Amino acid sequence: MRILIIEDEVTLNKTLAEGLNEFNYQTDVAENLKDGEYFISIRNYDLVLIDWMLPDGTGLDIIPQVKEKSPRTSVVILSARDDKESEITALKSGADDYIRKPFDFDVLIARIEARLRFGGTSLIEIDDLVINPDEEKILYKGEDIELKGKPFEVLTHLARHRDQIVSKEQLLDAIWEEPELVTPNVIEVAINQIRQKMDKPLEISTIETVRRRGYRFCYPKGV
Repeated sequence: MRILIIEDEVTLNKTLAEGLNEFNYQTDVAENLKDGEYFISIRNYDLVLIDWMLPDGTGLDIIPQVKEKSPRTSVVILSARDDKESEITALKSGADDYIRKPFDFDVLIARIEARLRFGGTSLIEIDDLVINPDEEKILYKGEDIELKGKPFEVLTHLARHRDQIVSKEQLLDAIWEEPELVTPNVIEVAINQIRQKMDKPLEISTIETVRRRGYRFCYPKGV
């Protein structure tokens, strides 16, 4: 899972990224709204962690952009403000959670994990198809489907963002730890395995190719 951190305090930014990496989250970091908006425009995120006060605005300003692109992406506001009114304002602005500074990192991780579960990034149920990312399992009409590794991760990512067209570059960034070391061809290989091991034997279609743009999860419309 990929998390975007937007925090202008350099030391805290680095600490958050390193700590989240230890829990196997992939992270991108930005120190202002402008850079954060750029990352959001080119990548899909499971969660965005945003400081309230930034050099070029507030963390609340970017929430509409995050939610417009992907309503399922969770937004967590970090803030030194400890008054009730600020928390209410953040939540009414579209934030999914509000964490006061200073915070215990273990508590932050627990809150992030809870938010990701609540946000639907755990069990994915679409019609007769059930994808369980935590156990790397797929059920179709109650039957187990054998799909593991990167093809499973590609399918899961597309299912999570099924309202979007996802480019090869976005899939590489979201799934491969070092995307710059692999070629976009690995995406085609993964998609082909999904179609051969899952779609063809089940006589369904889960992923459509959108020419020159990427891929889109299409089940059950693609049946």
